[in-house]
Amino acid sequence: MEQNECKIEILNKYIAESSYIVFFGGAGVSTESGIPDFRSVDGLYSQKYKCPPEQIVSRSFFMNNTSEYYEFHRSRLLHLDAKPNAAHMKLAELEKAGKLKAIVTQNIDGLHQAAGAKNVLELHGSVRNNICINCRENYDVSVIVDSEDIPYCDCGGIIKPDIVLFEEQLNQKVINAALNHIANADMLIIGGTSLGVYPAAGLIDYYEGNKLTLINKTETHVDSRANLVIYGSIGEILGGVRV
Repeated sequence: MEQNECKIEILNKYIAESSYIVFFGGAGVSTESGIPDFRSVDGLYSQKYKCPPEQIVSRSFFMNNTSEYYEFHRSRLLHLDAKPNAAHMKLAELEKAGKLKAIVTQNIDGLHQAAGAKNVLELHGSVRNNICINCRENYDVSVIVDSEDIPYCDCGGIIKPDIVLFEEQLNQKVINAALNHIANADMLIIGGTSLGVYPAAGLIDYYEGNKLTLINKTETHVDSRANLVIYGSIGEILGGVRV
């Protein structure tokens, strides 16, 4: 704990010296809000379903087994009662102070925006947005919640959550915006991610500064490249930094 306190002082020093901070985050940012991740021991991929979760959250499964997909989606991917935690709130505070220029997230829960953050780049989309696969009409998440089975658009098309499933490509505009921010950052904070999901994790390679900071509960393959590594609760660590 004493070692972490010293590292948190370095974190505060980095933040004070920086004017273009970018945060890159993953599922660990939201687990402290009660949203399960995918790859941990208690994550969705470790739970038993009729089909592996990796298969369920694929484009082909969605198109061929839409009812089954929506059963999983409603029970496992929608966490609309979850509230932002200390990490979400502090990042929004840093943005309001003009320090944080962008949040690049792999999460699909919308909690950064719920905390008040404005410039949030959602690499994998958001469950709060939904689009007709035919006419591209936008729908609020309530249409998913209120439908007993498959939600349909007025045009007859299936309404699909605006999230990136396996076998789908990331949004190139979002990727380009994330690359631009990371390349221009004088500080990159990576938090709550094992950095095992590509191509998203590859974006951090575009950072060229000297304040690469990792905050995570476990080691990652990037630790040796980082200027500062802090192991622990991201809510506790970020929540306690000075703005």
